[in-house]
Amino acid sequence: MHLTVSSPVQSLADIQRIEAKPLAETMHWTSTYELIRASAQVHADQPALTFLHTGQPGGKSTTWTYRSLLQGIHQTANLLHQLGVGPQDAVAVLLPGGLAYHLALWGGEAAGIVQPLNPLLSDEKLLSLLRASQAKVLIAHGAEDDSQMRAKALRLQSQLPDLGTVLLVESDGGPLRGSEPLPAGAQDFHALRCTQVADHLISQRVFQREDIAAYFHTGGTTGAPKLAKHSHGAQVFTAWANAQMQGFRSSDVTINGYPLFHVAGVLPGALCSLAVGMHVIIPTEALFRNREVVHNYWQLVAHHRCTLMSGVPTVLAALAGVPLQGADISTLRAVRTGAAPLPPELAQRFEQAFGLHINESLGMTETAGLSTVAPPGLSAPAACVGWPLPHARVRIVALGSDDQATSQTLPAGEKGMVLYQGPNLFSGYLDAAETARSFTPDGWLITGDVGFIDPQGRLHLSGRAKDLIIRSGHNIDPKVIEDALGAHPAVDLCAAVGAPDAYAGELPVVFATLKAGSHVTEAELLAFTAERVDEGPAKPKSITVLSTMPVTNVGKIYKPELRTLATAAVVQQLIHNTLAPLPIEPAQWPKVQATGDAPVAVDARATPVTAWKALKPQLDALPVKLVLHAP
Repeated sequence: MHLTVSSPVQSLADIQRIEAKPLAETMHWTSTYELIRASAQVHADQPALTFLHTGQPGGKSTTWTYRSLLQGIHQTANLLHQLGVGPQDAVAVLLPGGLAYHLALWGGEAAGIVQPLNPLLSDEKLLSLLRASQAKVLIAHGAEDDSQMRAKALRLQSQLPDLGTVLLVESDGGPLRGSEPLPAGAQDFHALRCTQVADHLISQRVFQREDIAAYFHTGGTTGAPKLAKHSHGAQVFTAWANAQMQGFRSSDVTINGYPLFHVAGVLPGALCSLAVGMHVIIPTEALFRNREVVHNYWQLVAHHRCTLMSGVPTVLAALAGVPLQGADISTLRAVRTGAAPLPPELAQRFEQAFGLHINESLGMTETAGLSTVAPPGLSAPAACVGWPLPHARVRIVALGSDDQATSQTLPAGEKGMVLYQGPNLFSGYLDAAETARSFTPDGWLITGDVGFIDPQGRLHLSGRAKDLIIRSGHNIDPKVIEDALGAHPAVDLCAAVGAPDAYAGELPVVFATLKAGSHVTEAELLAFTAERVDEGPAKPKSITVLSTMPVTNVGKIYKPELRTLATAAVVQQLIHNTLAPLPIEPAQWPKVQATGDAPVAVDARATPVTAWKALKPQLDALPVKLVLHAP
């Protein structure tokens, strides 16, 4: 039986009707393999995946039907089985966007445990992840290009004796280009796959819902990544519940520009689409990082007659600046975003420019990519992420003085920490201690999000608990400031963070980027924002205009780097205020170094000792870690 849906959820009563039937009677599949196989049997000759080789509408592309996709999954799983991969073994993936990634994902889960890797992580972090998973096979990019993925994969293998095989493959899933012999330890994925049986799994594996399907790393590009375990049941539930909430159809067409090392691209973006027989467009290897794709996005929508659209807010902000130029986008019936708060100004701009209302979702790696959905057709304000999935629950609890979740459940309308329970909860991290820290004693996942539930049962987000700005013990919601500044017509993106202060702990400051061709001073933006922030302590102390906003690899604004910039500015100001009155040359002042989200460094080795003695106590008083190099 394949996954079919009638119409999108439009009320809490609709969800309750779905829940009235036991989950075991409606979610029939025990694995992602069975879910995709059931879809392929019904939609065999329909297009499943189209890979665009360029961002030009009508350019070269390669399409796989559901029949050819399932055959490729069988061949991939059978190849991995032949290489000794069993249900407990990890298969790592280091690929750009493309058709081959789907073979690695779903063939990997059919044979063992798939481990998608972020190719922008350092070798050191990738080695740590591969050692933790004890991966037996690495499926990697076969082309020698600017991505350097092939070279990185071979370096990793040379340092991991247990990584027995590296399978090299082109993005389109075809033969490797070039005639040079492969390096030792590397094999041609496509050539080996073509020797395998294509109509069944030779392992005859019997799946259980509790079987681990994937390891997803979480923790960003800097802090130590953690490996989260997804069961087959959790991933299948996300696909089933997402389709129920949004009323997906086999006739739908969507562009999936999320990277496939991220849960948003793999589960809500890909598995759910494939489960209902949808046609998924893969916009080049670089996905939404390809400027040509962004520039031609509306033309691509028109060319492929897309019905569904999705992207993180930073991607939608970029698309909002792309004119239609006559593109017919009347086939679009729904636009979705998630992963980060949607600025109200962006939502309004999208509706005015394109007549498209953006609906939001909430998800995280630990909930297999999804926990709440605002369905299409629901007129919800920005930051409303909708209702919990059927058979799932959300609870709001008070924050303690340390911004941690307490056991006090809050009534509707009151902000607090968002907790989650549902069939798609992850199976814990590989590190048991990390798992214990992620749950309340009674088994609710601590999401880290701050929000409230409205009288209709919908969840509204305010931000991340760790992003709260705490000024003299007073919690400031950065979203209040961001919404105020985001309403300025010249502002493209903005983010508020706390700058360290010796007296108040933190003071609110804001960083912004401007729309192309806009001209406005930081003082004008500061005055504009202050007028629109009613709460005195929340009025920002400064606004800094950046040429580009730091973002993560999936396009979310990366606030740790902004906090580093804010700290560096505070330190620089302290140095100026302290040393300017003293008879020393500016060339002898300490040098401030700020890189990424690393601690700010202060190099005072060329500074007179007397000046350093005047400055150091003030630096020590800041409530933030600094790296100090004394004279």
